[in-house]
Amino acid sequence: MKYPRRSPKSEGRRSKEGRSPKVEGLSPKVDGSVGAGEFCEDLEFWSWGDEGVEAMALREGSPAGDEPIRDLEERAARFGEAIIRFARKIPQGPVTNRLIDQLVAAATSIGANYSEAEDAVSRKDFKNRVGTSRKESRETMFFLRMIAAAEESLAEEARQLWREARQLNRIFGSIWRK
Repeated sequence: MKYPRRSPKSEGRRSKEGRSPKVEGLSPKVDGSVGAGEFCEDLEFWSWGDEGVEAMALREGSPAGDEPIRDLEERAARFGEAIIRFARKIPQGPVTNRLIDQLVAAATSIGANYSEAEDAVSRKDFKNRVGTSRKESRETMFFLRMIAAAEESLAEEARQLWREARQLNRIFGSIWRK
């Protein structure tokens, strides 16, 4: 049985109206709109954290931290940073070395996968990336539990991070189900 041949160019192509035009030289204004060739100098793009615990952390916007984080990508990035700081406190040993590696990998992958989801090319791709973020947050919860069992002195801090990982897991689960 022969199947009809389709042109390879016709597959996956959108109409001209569905394609986004390439416009170079555009930059965002403070109000979020975009103008050709304009650069907004009063927009603080990156700022360094204050001295102390977050001395070398890059942040978008205000470093104050008093306002609640509404941007999920930023929340996931800050969670990854918190996990990295926590991992530095865990003493090195034959049991903890593997747990530290797995924890840092899983926790930082949450934000990376969600960032990729934001740039997804289709709804299916978006859902797949959000599902991966959800799995990574679940894995982070598991490794936090294992570290709390291995290092009882860090159990309370691990418990607080576990709660944040659970909240992220529930948020990603809610997005994934929609």
